[in-house]
Amino acid sequence: MFKESITNEELVEMPLKSFEGEIIVIDSIKKVRSAVKELSKHRIIGFDTETKPSFKKGVVNKVALLQLSTRNRAYLFRINLIGLPKEIVNLLSNKDIIKPGVAIRDDIKGLQEFAKFKPAGFVELQDEAKDMGIQNFSLKKLTAIACGFRISKGQQLSNWEAPELTEPQQLYAATDAWAALVIFEHFSNN
Repeated sequence: MFKESITNEELVEMPLKSFEGEIIVIDSIKKVRSAVKELSKHRIIGFDTETKPSFKKGVVNKVALLQLSTRNRAYLFRINLIGLPKEIVNLLSNKDIIKPGVAIRDDIKGLQEFAKFKPAGFVELQDEAKDMGIQNFSLKKLTAIACGFRISKGQQLSNWEAPELTEPQQLYAATDAWAALVIFEHFSNN
């Protein structure tokens, strides 16, 4: 049984964790096939996207990054550079691969601006949390409630369309997708 909610005071007392596996940036079409082949071997992969923030009213940027993570390896697909190749579309449409994430509806909608696909196998962790009586729905708070540690959101508003992603950006992006996977595992084991 999980707590219904967590205060910010309780949150800061928790240990800070981040993804500790291998991070692979996919910034060219030729790297896509082997990444998708590896991801397709897994039954569950954490899912998230990042979009360059807009600080102007009415300006909405497109998804820049798609993160898909296993327990030990996170793949960061630079969608702003490579688009959404059919191999990724096929993975996102595969009902046999479970893809948990938080607030995924907008993520999926954003990806569909690059290529139309029928999403399958996605699990909205906010819905799962609601069904368990949890009242906090942010990735940060769900991670704390389900897993007993906190994650940093420090890079959230950084430029995801930058020519090169910094190491802190890569770690942040990998951690978000990995956290979704870990939350799902904790929910499933409860």
